[in-house]
Amino acid sequence: MFEHNIGLLEQAVLGRALINPVSQHRLADGSLDIAGNLRLWNEAMEPFERLPLWTLPVYADELQGEPYLVPVPAAQKTESPLILIAHGGGFRWRTGCEAVNVAHWFHQRGYPVAILAYRLAPHTRMDAFLDMRRAIRLLRSAKERVGFGGRIVAMGFSAGGMLAANAATLFDLGDAASADPVERVSSRLDAAVVCYGAMSATAFPAPFGQQPDAALFGATPEERFLLSAERQVRTDMPPVFLWQTMSDDGRHGMNLASALQAAGVPYELHIFQDGTHGLALADGENDLDVFSESVSCWPELCIRWMKVNGLSV
Repeated sequence: MFEHNIGLLEQAVLGRALINPVSQHRLADGSLDIAGNLRLWNEAMEPFERLPLWTLPVYADELQGEPYLVPVPAAQKTESPLILIAHGGGFRWRTGCEAVNVAHWFHQRGYPVAILAYRLAPHTRMDAFLDMRRAIRLLRSAKERVGFGGRIVAMGFSAGGMLAANAATLFDLGDAASADPVERVSSRLDAAVVCYGAMSATAFPAPFGQQPDAALFGATPEERFLLSAERQVRTDMPPVFLWQTMSDDGRHGMNLASALQAAGVPYELHIFQDGTHGLALADGENDLDVFSESVSCWPELCIRWMKVNGLSV
């Protein structure tokens, strides 16, 4: 059903449709151009066939729109896992190079992919997490339509990486008594790939210089603790691949990796000396226009790791 999205994905990447140079991120008064960012995203995503997350409206803002998925089936029929990609943007906007460019790279390697557009501020991080968990259930419930076998790897960047880590720890096997058939489906991932995310307001008071506001870290101390992935690590969670750069303070990745090690959860951690936040594939096709030879190897490292965990194409 979603085969049309294959060609559209390639067009979006070749046309650099979602590259938004960092020089254009702010208005004259210094504030983020959130409306401009969302217009760019919406224009690029308009041609794609989408899968709405919820049956009832959850957001009425015309510019942000309702949360949705853009599934892109593999070019050849496969039982390989689907990679669910969550962009970054501080839960305030959508960083497109962390969506279509990453999706295209892994799709070219034979993986089915799906891009998630989750709720942003004024909604909270908890709302965004509920969208992530719903996306996992929805994809599994529609696996025949989407064209994959049911295994899902969540791959998130920055804010999306935080959501991927949350999904890896805060899951359930579905509510068999729910009137909604989607909610009866398990939300447990088969793996999570956390790209310069996993920031924790409970471990570090002001990650990346940010104050612990509701949009980033949760509305209450209880919610901030719940959404701190390293505080919620469990022995039955899926394996995790983590990467970041020193510029984001490597202790964030090490903190989560330490908890995974203590619980006996398989993981792989890479902290690169070079590079900075927001590199996506680190191939120059990002808002920063930055290529890092050392960091750009992370997708290949990730694929090798997935093979180790039985998640290869």
